[in-house]
Amino acid sequence: MIKTEVIVTNVRPAELLIELKQKVIEIESVTVSSGYFNSDPYELNSTANFSYEEIRRAPGGFEDVIRALSVLPGIAQASPGRNDLVVRGGAPSENLYLVNGYPVQNINHFGSQGATGGPLSYVNLDFVRETNFSTGGFSVAYGDKISSVLRIDLREGRTDRIGGKATISATQFGLDLEGPASDNSSFIISARRSYLDFIFDAAGFNFVPEYYDALAKYDYKIDPKNSFSFLFIGAFDKVKYNNNTSDDIYENSRILGSNQNQYLTGLSYRHIYDRGFYDISLSRNFFDSNASQKDTNFNPIFLNKSIEGENVLKFDAVYKLGNRSEINLGALIKSVKFKTDIFFPPFLTSYGDTLNVGNVNLNERYGKYAAYLQYSTTVGMFLLSAGLRADYYDFLNTGFYLAPRFSASYMLDPDQIISLSAGVYYQSPSYIWLAGSEDNKSLRAKKANQLIAGYELKLREDTRLKAEAYYKLYNDYPVSKLRPYLILTNTGAGFSGSTDNFSSFALEPLVSAGKGFARGIEISVQKKSSRIPYYGILSITLNESYFTALDGVERPGKYDQKWIINLSGGYIFSPALEGSLKFRFASGNPYTPFESDGSQLVGKYNSARFKPFHSLDLRLDKRWYFENFTLITYLDIQNIYNNKSSNEIRWDDRKKEVDTQSSIGILPSIGISLDF
Repeated sequence: MIKTEVIVTNVRPAELLIELKQKVIEIESVTVSSGYFNSDPYELNSTANFSYEEIRRAPGGFEDVIRALSVLPGIAQASPGRNDLVVRGGAPSENLYLVNGYPVQNINHFGSQGATGGPLSYVNLDFVRETNFSTGGFSVAYGDKISSVLRIDLREGRTDRIGGKATISATQFGLDLEGPASDNSSFIISARRSYLDFIFDAAGFNFVPEYYDALAKYDYKIDPKNSFSFLFIGAFDKVKYNNNTSDDIYENSRILGSNQNQYLTGLSYRHIYDRGFYDISLSRNFFDSNASQKDTNFNPIFLNKSIEGENVLKFDAVYKLGNRSEINLGALIKSVKFKTDIFFPPFLTSYGDTLNVGNVNLNERYGKYAAYLQYSTTVGMFLLSAGLRADYYDFLNTGFYLAPRFSASYMLDPDQIISLSAGVYYQSPSYIWLAGSEDNKSLRAKKANQLIAGYELKLREDTRLKAEAYYKLYNDYPVSKLRPYLILTNTGAGFSGSTDNFSSFALEPLVSAGKGFARGIEISVQKKSSRIPYYGILSITLNESYFTALDGVERPGKYDQKWIINLSGGYIFSPALEGSLKFRFASGNPYTPFESDGSQLVGKYNSARFKPFHSLDLRLDKRWYFENFTLITYLDIQNIYNNKSSNEIRWDDRKKEVDTQSSIGILPSIGISLDF
């Protein structure tokens, strides 16, 4: 294996983690060579790995784990200013996040309830060792999501001495500390705060967000075969309204704001034995949201106080049966506390439907249970993997589901691999979707059948070409009985509220009658940083997604983007200076046009499209080395030619005209980090 992006400074030791995987090759003469591209024997298709440095320097990424993924094939952005990932035509609620193996409902500040998006991730990149992102065909070890899995692995604290880092970036400032706690243990502590509220207040903005986050991690090695790890990550968000003028009051009346507290905490134990290892973890994921929207007279349009708490006991094991085969097995018990208090007076949607919810008070306990078994083996040049997953959701009338999955790859020669994977995936309804009606417990888990075929060619030692074709068939998707055109794959992005007729909350009777499909072809070429001092990735995606709600009409999905083209790369001028760029082109999303009176017609639902969006981001990184510290600076300019393509429309009730919302224009930012 070849490790790239290894940053060597005089401030800290450069620690490398090399994971060994046993591999049997039946060739008369064997030459062992290293490679730039890591492969997971359990995820044969649709995976990508990013190191810390690859994420940090991504142009237009705000040093955010999620934003760096947007260059991968098959990834559509619902909005350039948010982390609502749309993976291969799926909904923003279909993505699974794992931080050090712990499942997380949403890792974003101001997260969308029932979905997985938000403006900015609250995971501190300084402590991310690497990420692994699977856009489909993932193994039976992961469930209750049907589109993607993002695994974020955090590093351990340094063991030589206590050190740290102070940072001022485009949106926040923070301080990190790390070091040895004893001969066999290390710690990490981090705290960050946004400063946008100071700027927005000074500039007289009507809507002012403020957020904090904190991270603490402790690792203890009992002996070479046993270790413990503790993790805490918390995010604290609140909003402020400046109602100084009538314009401020009107603009704030169109916004659904939310004060939120979130945290993830977990304790894990790993034991290594002769033929493998097992992990046991206990974690808690907590989400507390107080969302509200009020009219120009400050009367509530929507109030929602919700608490979602998940306690998870998880067991995973790997056992080597021999040189050629192994099994993975595991089980999960999840205890859920869901409480919501909703006040929602009668609301007339722009389509003429009346949502008559009133008051909703729910205080429920749910249980989720899962077990999986996977067998992997090598037969000649074939790598085969087959598994079965069982999930049980005790809060649904139909709660038991079996999901078989299979994958195979064949090495045509040392530089070429073909692969195929097929599987069944299930996901339970979001908790908030159960609050709209007692009948919603009759919902079934959403189902997606996936088929993926892939081809991989190593063009050079440091350059790889990949091509994949996929097909996803959706069934049993929740649809509205009240709004027969609405299927919940078309919800979950943005800040919701009256702009989208509160659709993402689904506070209405639902039935599992929705269906649809997503299909596409993806081609990517990636060059890793090597002795040749440039790197980059080019990805081209051609795809489409169509869904059918209760009215039986097949329509394009709200996040359907036919073409997505990404080019991201950079040049390393010297160990201290680096430049990079990112260009993105995407076809316009579908939308429903407004009529002259501000209404929208069901017959025109998702019938129009926004113009294609394209932008260019540039970034320059410079390191300054001193005797006892290192200074890292960057200049990042997003959308450098100031393209303000429309990506949302609203009705302006004062002017009686369509209010076209433009994407973010040119946005320069700087960052300064002091590593000591």
